[in-house]
Amino acid sequence: MSKKFTVIVGGGLVGLTAAASLKLIGHDVLVLEQAPRIRAVGAGIGLWANALREFDHLGIGPAIRDMGIEQNTWFFNPVGDPVRAPGYTDSDHQFLLVPRPELNNLLADTVGRDRIRLDAHVSGYTETGSDVVVHLADGETLRTDLLIGADGVHSHVRRQLVPGSDATAHSGHYAWRAIVPSGDRSADATVLTVGHRRTRGGYAKVARDRTVWMVNQFDAGPLTGSKRERALERARNLAEAGWNDDLLSMIAETPEESILENQVMLVPELSHWTSARVALVGDAAHGLSPHIASGGTLGIEDVGVLRGSLSAEADLGKGLTAYEDARSARFAAVREHSAAVERAGDAAEFAQRYAAFSHWMLTTAPAT
Repeated sequence: MSKKFTVIVGGGLVGLTAAASLKLIGHDVLVLEQAPRIRAVGAGIGLWANALREFDHLGIGPAIRDMGIEQNTWFFNPVGDPVRAPGYTDSDHQFLLVPRPELNNLLADTVGRDRIRLDAHVSGYTETGSDVVVHLADGETLRTDLLIGADGVHSHVRRQLVPGSDATAHSGHYAWRAIVPSGDRSADATVLTVGHRRTRGGYAKVARDRTVWMVNQFDAGPLTGSKRERALERARNLAEAGWNDDLLSMIAETPEESILENQVMLVPELSHWTSARVALVGDAAHGLSPHIASGGTLGIEDVGVLRGSLSAEADLGKGLTAYEDARSARFAAVREHSAAVERAGDAAEFAQRYAAFSHWMLTTAPAT
C-alpha cells in the first residue's frame, strides 16, 4: 500500500500536532501556513493531562513539561476569598501552562521544517473520487489523499466543506491578555477572580521568568480609550479592598503594543466535520469561547482520535466518519458545560461548574 499524502492547512498548535501525529502512522505530511513564520496567536496555552498524553505519544511530553509551569487553580471572589467546589480534588484543577511560541517551535521541529511551507495561502480545494486538489492563491495546485483543515475559527477549509458556517461574534464578549516579566512579584500560583459585571481574569506563571495576565468580560459594552485602559477598566471589577493589586500593576505596566485584545468568535455547531477526504480539527471544527480554557486541549484530543480512527480503518472515508461521530458526540456535552460555566453568577457557582466540566473532560477523555 502506498504512503498517504496528507496536506494540513494551518501551522498552529493543532495543525502541527496533527502533522506530527499522522507522521507516526506513515503519512507523508505537508503543512501549509499562511504566515511568513511559525508563530503563535495568544500568550500561553493550558494543557490538561489528556493533551499531555498525546504529546507523550509523540515523544515530546517531557520537553513540554520542562518548558511549562504546573498550575493548581484556585478561584477567588472580588475581595480575594479563595473558593473551590466541594467534592473535587487537586487533579480536577491541575494543568500545565506553556508559552505558545516555544511550544509551536518545538512542534515545528518535531514535524520537520522541510514539511512546512510558509506564506502558503489556500484559496480552496476540489475533492474528487480519488484525491483532493488544493488550490493556492498564487495559482499552484497540490494533489493530496487527505486534506485537514486546522486553520482556526476563520477556516477557509470549513467555509467550503460546510457553506454558511462562518464564525460569529460572541456578542459583547472581549478578552485582553499579555505576557510580562515576572520581576520580583510573588505571583507563583494561578489566580482566577470571578468579579462584578460578568468580568473574570487573573494571572499565572507561564515560564520561569514570565507571567501571563488575562481579563475577559461578557456584555462588555462600548470600548473606549486605549487597550490598556480598557483592560484596566475591566480588571477593577476584580479588585476590591486591595485584592489583585498585582493584576492591576501588571496591566498598567504592559506596553500598549504587547496587549492582545480580541472580540471572542464562535464557530456554529456544524452539520458535519468531514467528507470522504476532508476533515476539520481544532477551532476550525468547534471554536468555542476561551472561558473554559481548554480549546487547545480539546483540539489535541481531536488529533489523537483522528489518528486512532485512521489507524483502525483501512478505508479513509470510514475512518473519517468514525472520527466525526466520536468528536461531534463529545462536543455536544462540551457545549453544555461551556454554557453552564458562562452563566455562573459568582465565584462559588463558577468554581462548581468549572470543576464539574474539568472532571468530566478528564475522566471521559479518549485513550491515545
